[in-house]
Amino acid sequence: MTAFVVLRPGDPAEPGWVEARSVGEVEELVRAGHTVVVTPARLAAVISPVPPAGDTEAAAKERDAEAAELTAASICAWAGARVFRTDRVEQVRLAVEMTDSLAGRRPPALTRRGLA
Repeated sequence: MTAFVVLRPGDPAEPGWVEARSVGEVEELVRAGHTVVVTPARLAAVISPVPPAGDTEAAAKERDAEAAELTAASICAWAGARVFRTDRVEQVRLAVEMTDSLAGRRPPALTRRGLA
C-alpha cells in the first residue's frame, strides 16, 4: 500500500520532496524515485476546458473548478504523485483514495457484491 499526504497551501513541504508542474513531469520524477508534490488547482487550469462564452453563473464555475481539481488530483495520483497541496482537503483525499483503489494499490474501503 502506498501512502499519500494531502496538505493545505501554506503547509511546509518535507526536504527532498519535488514539485511537479505537469502530468508528464509527475511521471518523470516518479520514475527517478522522487516523492512528488502537486497542486491540483494549478494543474486543473491546464487540464480543464475553457468555460463556454457567456457562462457567468458563479455556482457552475465553482462546481467546474472543483471537478477539474479533483480530476487533476486523480490523474496525478494515477501517475504516482504522493503529496497533494489543496484547499479541498477532504474531496482530494477521497479522489486519491478512489484512484489508489482503482489502480490496485490499496483495497477499497467498502465492497459490495452485486446480486441481480
